[in-house]
Amino acid sequence: MARAPRLTESASAVFAVLAQAGTATRPQLASLARLSKPTVSSAVAELEGVHLAAHSGTSSGGTGRSAAVYRLGPAAGAVLAVDLGPALTRVRGCALDGTLLAEATGPRDEAADVVRDALSALPPDAPLRTIVVAVGDVTAPQRMRPATAKAGPVFDAMTVALPAGVPVHLENNVNCAALAELHEGAARGRHTFGYLRIGVGIGLGIVVGGHVLAGANGAAGELARLPYPWDDGLEPRHEALEEYIGSRSLLRRAAEAWPDTDGSCPRTAEQLFARAAEGSAAARAIVARHAVDVGRLAAAVTAVLDPGLLVLGGSTGAYPQLLPGVRAELERLSWPTEVVSSQVGDLGTVVGAARLAVARGVQTVTQAARTKD
Repeated sequence: MARAPRLTESASAVFAVLAQAGTATRPQLASLARLSKPTVSSAVAELEGVHLAAHSGTSSGGTGRSAAVYRLGPAAGAVLAVDLGPALTRVRGCALDGTLLAEATGPRDEAADVVRDALSALPPDAPLRTIVVAVGDVTAPQRMRPATAKAGPVFDAMTVALPAGVPVHLENNVNCAALAELHEGAARGRHTFGYLRIGVGIGLGIVVGGHVLAGANGAAGELARLPYPWDDGLEPRHEALEEYIGSRSLLRRAAEAWPDTDGSCPRTAEQLFARAAEGSAAARAIVARHAVDVGRLAAAVTAVLDPGLLVLGGSTGAYPQLLPGVRAELERLSWPTEVVSSQVGDLGTVVGAARLAVARGVQTVTQAARTKD
């Protein structure tokens, strides 16, 4: 990994705001960085000298004067985001201003090849600053690999494709998707909400004050650990709630209840919801029951967090057909909470991971400021 040049504090500040803005003039940079115009001029010259900023044309102002416009330079580099999903691996490469440079998708068990495809599509002269890997597992800063066997073997196989010397950060996949909803999806403009993912597994991304709540162990929102069943004479089992609400059990219950007179039983959640949309009474009854179950889980979340907004996502949770039943059950059991469907869909995790990777990539360039101005 190419090391970022050491910068003055003013150059670091200007680089950070330029990365966020994408393009800007010197007066705009001065306003955004809250620095004087002479200081910004010196900082821009410093950044241009090490190719972290580059001239990008001119802009005409209302007085008829033109101003130079700047963008990130070729030495700013790129970042990589990897979503190790339950079925697919999605990878995105981005510039430090968030511009998409490369993407690749493939089967989960071919994660290393998918990563290589994305890396090969990045500009060859762009240093790779950081890599964020989203996993369906508990993550914490001190952990160098997933905490359990859920993602561990696939993660280990994927790492052989990663360039040596580039920092790798693990992030929980649901938390990444929550960030995508916050900035680009159904929770834009909302600083506090819950992102409830229902799919093969279940999980909750908790956003408070615009920031994801990780918890002391990095395990905030691990709904699979809620005790279930919780009844006299029944012993709660490890992750039994996830087993019950997850899509595999949903499809198993569908197979058990499916009448012979209604044709072949759906084999995927997509087929089940499609049959419900077509008017199948059996499919509608199964979907309605699933909505009640999700609504009860939403009520448990609301009782603890009172988030004001719940965004439903995941391979089954994102279907709008669930909304009426979830809303009704939540209203019956808890206080008023808005419930909406995800707007970022299957790409949410890699989009959120890319946003985190960009932020970390900018940090690698700016954190080595050497002097005060």
